[in-house]
Amino acid sequence: MTDLTGRVALVTGASRGIGRAVALALARAGCDVAVNYRTRAAHARAVVAELEALGRRAIALGANVAVPAEVTRLVEAVQEGLGTIDVLVNNAGSARPQPWEAITEDDWRVVLDDNLTSAFLLTQAVLPGMRARRFGRIVNVSSGAVQTGGLVGVHYTAAKAGLLGLTRAYAKGVVADGVTVNAVAPALIDTEMRVGDRAARERMIPMGRLGTVEEAAETVLLLVRNGYMTGQTVHLNGGLYYS
Repeated sequence: MTDLTGRVALVTGASRGIGRAVALALARAGCDVAVNYRTRAAHARAVVAELEALGRRAIALGANVAVPAEVTRLVEAVQEGLGTIDVLVNNAGSARPQPWEAITEDDWRVVLDDNLTSAFLLTQAVLPGMRARRFGRIVNVSSGAVQTGGLVGVHYTAAKAGLLGLTRAYAKGVVADGVTVNAVAPALIDTEMRVGDRAARERMIPMGRLGTVEEAAETVLLLVRNGYMTGQTVHLNGGLYYS
């Protein structure tokens, strides 16, 4: 198991939900954490306060990680404020629940950029440093929608499927450099992004309940700590499907 004490982690979309839970889990494991957000500055500052209460260094940094210039600025700010990035969790994303016939090209591009292009841009930005130091952990947060078709829309499902291909391709490219790249695919986690009636969604899950953000965070932490697992996707879905 990898010792994470003093490692620097960047978690995107960390002002709430799974991202917040991941930031807290990494801090408890010894990481100093950069909390990225797009619009919820107050929420991000509250997360930072929680992390600092755990005895870790933390900063909140606003950036739209689907925009190259903002990604560059974000990575530079993390390096200036905390140090070089050892752990990247690509959690930021958006959901636009739409039937396929209502999706426009603009809708498609926004959802693909928010959920897939952002991970590409950040991975490209941090990998050179990770390879030079011969240590790095990258975890991409995909979705169970890849296996089931999902409830949000074809744009969201396609973007999350793309994350799995991105994961495997990067993992293969840096496997000899001390860097691992993995993914987690949560399905029906109890967050603000949950679509539809709660009781109806719970009935869909063989386990009879939604997953928690803490359970998702534990899965991310498993992937960060494991130095031998790479190119893999861990499915977290309460028995909704098996693969």
